[in-house]
Amino acid sequence: MQITQYTEEQEQEDIQEAEIAAAPPTDLKKVLDEEIKEWHFHIYFHQRNKKEHEAALALRDAVLRLRRDGAFVAVPLWRVNVDPIGPHPAGSYEIWCPSESFASVFSYLCMHRGELSILVHPLTREERKDHDTRKAWIGASWPLDLVTLPVRSSEVPSQYQSLRLGYSAPPDRRPLESRRAAGRKIEAILAREDEAAKAPIDA
Repeated sequence: MQITQYTEEQEQEDIQEAEIAAAPPTDLKKVLDEEIKEWHFHIYFHQRNKKEHEAALALRDAVLRLRRDGAFVAVPLWRVNVDPIGPHPAGSYEIWCPSESFASVFSYLCMHRGELSILVHPLTREERKDHDTRKAWIGASWPLDLVTLPVRSSEVPSQYQSLRLGYSAPPDRRPLESRRAAGRKIEAILAREDEAAKAPIDA
């Protein structure tokens, strides 16, 4: 049996190929196609802590009132979990948010969460990865039980389709060239800003 020796040169080539494969994409169409359109915020509270439970419910009611008054679109699930459920290790509830309102909802929860911790994660077909490497925390992090989550689903988990937001929104049919033209205008303006990094010039 012939044994093929794995040379240092081959090892370097493999490393370079892996680095290229892991490079962030810059193809405009690919980036637009994979854009995340819906998010979950999970508000956590120690389920035996009455003060935290009340604070979590007060925050939920505030979000509902602000949605009613037009501040943003955010949809708390009807259920409040008073015990661990799924990957969540404590009392919690879910707030769905489309990308159209993400900045407003994130801002509000950052400013008014008090001592509560909030898990933020995207909604894609890769639910386990969404709760693992793609998640973020507002406040202290909690350990999650990821084994309860599917690795990949056949469809994007779009919610509240009647709102016509997020993944259910009408597609943006602007040509790619119009986006590039808008980008060039931004670059021209920022060229006069000393503190702004300049976009690379492609060969």
